[in-house]
Amino acid sequence: MSLQEKLTAFKAQFQSGKPPFEGVPASVHDAMQRATNELIASGAGQRVRRTGPAPQFELLDSNGALVRLADLLAAGPVVLNFFRGVWCPYCNIDLHALESCADEIAKAGATVVTITPQTAANSRKVIAAHGPTFPILSDPGNAVASRYGLRFQLPAYLIAVYKQLGVDLSVINGDDTWTLPMPARIAIDSRGLIRFAEAHPDYTKGSEPADLLPVLREIQRAGAA
Repeated sequence: MSLQEKLTAFKAQFQSGKPPFEGVPASVHDAMQRATNELIASGAGQRVRRTGPAPQFELLDSNGALVRLADLLAAGPVVLNFFRGVWCPYCNIDLHALESCADEIAKAGATVVTITPQTAANSRKVIAAHGPTFPILSDPGNAVASRYGLRFQLPAYLIAVYKQLGVDLSVINGDDTWTLPMPARIAIDSRGLIRFAEAHPDYTKGSEPADLLPVLREIQRAGAA
């Protein structure tokens, strides 16, 4: 089953009103779809940085170690995976798909890191529950996501819905901005240039991690020439 098929199947289950989601009212689904439609209509997807030099960053991983993009690039190409958080089932499905492709990405000479606004403690929950082999970096207030054109502000009505569902991003992320990144994967070559960028204003949509491989292999061949 493809990643998109898995995401679509989960969405159908979530909206079905059947266990374990029988208590979720239609108004919740309507608000989520409204917010997604508004984000798409805003042109957010067109503001994503897709070419040129990749913005540099220094972020802490889930164990408090400092990770610099410049240091990662010194070892070869880098894949950035922007992740909304432990609370998002769609993102966790996507994370599993990326992990299933991790060996092939490594064979193509690239390093994967996931970037999320959540706190390190919540990233450790992701690691315990889902076992990704790549680092998860905390991006407070989505500052790095903003530099890549991925950050967006949640509307007030969606904040109310999230709180209704017990998803308080001010606690999960450790700040009160109520912003998120659009889910995205960005491949950067060792010169620091963006060579691939896929971002989705609709978080129920996802690109196959294997779509990265032709680009990464091309970068690898060019480096060996």
